Amino acid sequence: MVASVTSLGRSGLYDWMVQRLSAVVLAVYVLFLLGYFVANPGLTYADWSGLFANTCMKIFTIMALVSLSAHAWVGMWTISTDYLKNGIVRFLFQSFCGGVMFVYFVWGVQILWGL
Repeated sequence: MVASVTSLGRSGLYDWMVQRLSAVVLAVYVLFLLGYFVANPGLTYADWSGLFANTCMKIFTIMALVSLSAHAWVGMWTISTDYLKNGIVRFLFQSFCGGVMFVYFVWGVQILWGL
């Protein structure tokens, strides 16, 4: 078996597990935010910034950002290996996707921690 250097995981099972666990983290994060919106109908900027000033919420948000990055990487890797047969085009596409995900992650961290 040939191992791809651009694969996130060591096997298809590992990638499948990353997708499922990241989906669960993202679902819990979205449900929490929806519940927060429902519980606070007159949400103000002060309430919103107070929520994200909490260290637990910052950690939860970092977990969601990591999950989003991992989920997107496995999905884009799967799509690229299924539909892009040219190795150079696939490498460029995967490099672009990885770069975009990195920029989004760093941007999210900067927004969250005020760096």
